[in-house]
Amino acid sequence: MSIARVREYLGRYGLDGNILEFTTSSATVELAAEAAGVIPARIAKSLSFMLPDGPILVVAAGDAKVDNPRFKAQFHAKAKMLSFDECAALIGHGVGGVCPFAINDGVRTYLDASLRRFDTVFPACGSANSAIELSPDRLAEVAQNFQGWVDVCKGWREE
Repeated sequence: MSIARVREYLGRYGLDGNILEFTTSSATVELAAEAAGVIPARIAKSLSFMLPDGPILVVAAGDAKVDNPRFKAQFHAKAKMLSFDECAALIGHGVGGVCPFAINDGVRTYLDASLRRFDTVFPACGSANSAIELSPDRLAEVAQNFQGWVDVCKGWREE
């Protein structure tokens, strides 16, 4: 099970006991926010894309949307999200539980600037009813194969 792999992975950082398991689904931003008792923007959603050199995750705030021109400028490729079926096979977690922990080898993780406006955020933990509360800086420390911070989303700034 994906959450078991995440628990083992986060255990290396002493965080396995901090995983929240909900009795209801947290598979969408709205459901996760309700389960965690926070505003949807504080849900750290993991978006999966395919680039010419392999799959990546971009973890962004729940209220952020990918800005195609920013994405292309950052990654030199069009934003092509993985399909439902591709996600589990290429990332290592199914849709609804995708997270930057215990992912497949070769998957690169980026964190979007939209997360930095919060003291803590809630990424999933490999299942459709789990999350963990972490500061954005701590998330950067424990995200697997973390490549750096990017600014590829829109809809979260006061523009």
